[in-house]
Amino acid sequence: MRIEKYSFGIGDRFTLEGEAQLKALIKARESGIPFVPVWNKSNREHQIVHTSPEQTRTEADDAVKKLGWNEPYYVDADHINMNTVDKYINCSDFFTIDVADYIGKPAPEEENEKMTGAMKKYEGSLSIPGISKPFQIDSELIRKISGKFLFAVLEAAKIYKHIADSRGADSFIPEVSMDEVEEAQSPVELFFILMMLNELNVPVQTIAPKFTGRFNKGVDYAGDAEQFTREFEEDLMVIDFAVKQFNLPENLKLSVHSGSDKFSIYPVMGKLIKRHNKGLHVKTAGTTWLEEVIGLAMAGGEALDMAKDIYIKALEKKEELCAPYSTVININPAGLPSPEEVLKWNAQKFADTLRHIPGHPDYNPDFRQLIHVGYKVAAELGDEYRKMILKNKEIVGKQVTENIYERHILRLWGK
Repeated sequence: MRIEKYSFGIGDRFTLEGEAQLKALIKARESGIPFVPVWNKSNREHQIVHTSPEQTRTEADDAVKKLGWNEPYYVDADHINMNTVDKYINCSDFFTIDVADYIGKPAPEEENEKMTGAMKKYEGSLSIPGISKPFQIDSELIRKISGKFLFAVLEAAKIYKHIADSRGADSFIPEVSMDEVEEAQSPVELFFILMMLNELNVPVQTIAPKFTGRFNKGVDYAGDAEQFTREFEEDLMVIDFAVKQFNLPENLKLSVHSGSDKFSIYPVMGKLIKRHNKGLHVKTAGTTWLEEVIGLAMAGGEALDMAKDIYIKALEKKEELCAPYSTVININPAGLPSPEEVLKWNAQKFADTLRHIPGHPDYNPDFRQLIHVGYKVAAELGDEYRKMILKNKEIVGKQVTENIYERHILRLWGK
């Protein structure tokens, strides 16, 4: 099984928007934009919302059948580790192997000696086509990179082998994720990570490094766009070189996590993958949940009241809700409106404050990020929330489709 050149990860917290999401991918195909959908949902999200991996598979299969989608599609076991992978084995065909927590931990000395020995052949000046300056590789750098990443790569290899032994190596897409950390991996570190994955027989098809800057959930990129551009392009060149150097799949591509709403750098990514004829996987997650809340607001009445209640309860539980997402959110408490203020808002004001329209006078990224992590509040409403979404399915679905297609895919493709 090989992932297509362009793939788009669509998260759905409550498994209610599969059709609305797929409609966006259908519109993209009709516009000549060949993304395939990958439904993704993490174990943390399943636990909070009280859903199962089988429900995500059912959601995807049902949407595909109902809308007559004849192209490939995938279901991603998102951010799994050895403790959580087994529940996804039979219902996922894309596995995001998350080893960020293992970066910096020491590998067994025997493994370290073996890997640094294999890396030594790259000592000296390492020239990678497309990158202007060669990298200077010495034994100290090799030891440093192995010491920092080998344990994580060993863990990725263990998890990969477990999945392959359980369901067959040719029946799933392996991705390795190292993005949820504070420090970005440099292009030369990415090169040696890919080398180590090859040495340990992990045929990775997508790799999700941590890029410079902040990829906060549901809001735009925060950082030096010029530096990101250089880094992203160099990473593309590293992947191209690594595929030729090592026995890695030819379709190996970058995966951008927390990719929701990175509007300022979408054109950069789109331009560079076209310039160098490279693939890309962009993973969006909670942006669909946010569009559900916007849809409730736009519906008015009791639905708007529920949207307001979700925000007010999220504000009360802010510290609890934010803690698991500390590396991927940045909320300024002073920017959060008071409950009294929000209760006075009409439907349009609430929607405009939450909807990510750069430059709109009402848009509030602090408000948006808090609701982004506040899906636990909706989960606690249980059937009451689900029934309200289904009652307002048409207006909610319209928000979901337009968001993915118009604000994400078209921007990314440069249209």
